[in-house]
Amino acid sequence: MSSGYSSLEEDAEDFFFTARTSFFRRAPQGKPRSGQQDVEKEKETHSYLSKEEIKEKVHKYNLAVTDKLKMTLNSNGIYTGFIKVQMELCKPPQPSPNSGKLSPGSNGCMNTLHISSTNTVGEVIEALLKKFLVTESPAKFALYKRCHREDQVYACKLSDREHPLYLRLVAGPRTDTLSFVLREHEIGEWEAFSLPELQNFLRILDKEEDEQLQNLKRRYTAYRHKLEEALREVWKPD
Repeated sequence: MSSGYSSLEEDAEDFFFTARTSFFRRAPQGKPRSGQQDVEKEKETHSYLSKEEIKEKVHKYNLAVTDKLKMTLNSNGIYTGFIKVQMELCKPPQPSPNSGKLSPGSNGCMNTLHISSTNTVGEVIEALLKKFLVTESPAKFALYKRCHREDQVYACKLSDREHPLYLRLVAGPRTDTLSFVLREHEIGEWEAFSLPELQNFLRILDKEEDEQLQNLKRRYTAYRHKLEEALREVWKPD
């Protein structure tokens, strides 16, 4: 499995971002399962963090790192680090006409990005597409987070405004606890196409509809001729 590396650091003001709460499968009414309790705990964690709390979490995160991909806390409270994104695309994305083919193994490989705590999901998607010289609209793709709870895997699509490095910091460095996946949109896929593309689809549908209608008319015309011929044979005078 190949691994790529990119940097997505940008200057940012001195403030802190929080990600919106995650959404997982609900437990039956009554006493919550331990997995649900973990989710509630995660929701509580996804709140405002002071500079000291961020410093403590970054320190604990770096102690748990085993692949040397540590986080760095800057004096202004903004921290930088690495996330790994798995490419799980139904079909290879289309490269730029002037760029040639995509990098070998771009679909299915694990890509490592160096980002800031201020970078959003939308920016991460754009960086991945730019890395492989893909000109398709970022709106056609979505970043998912994959979490493990009680031997079950939960995947949910992240909002473009969420901050992946914050999620990585809260979850810790273990990818079997939290991982990121780039996929095509599963719903609302028509919104990802441009107006000329949609108009072309309509022309194709109109053509297919007209062909099917003509075939149907020919079938019933032939059936009518046979029926009329049969009637003439029945009423033919002796």
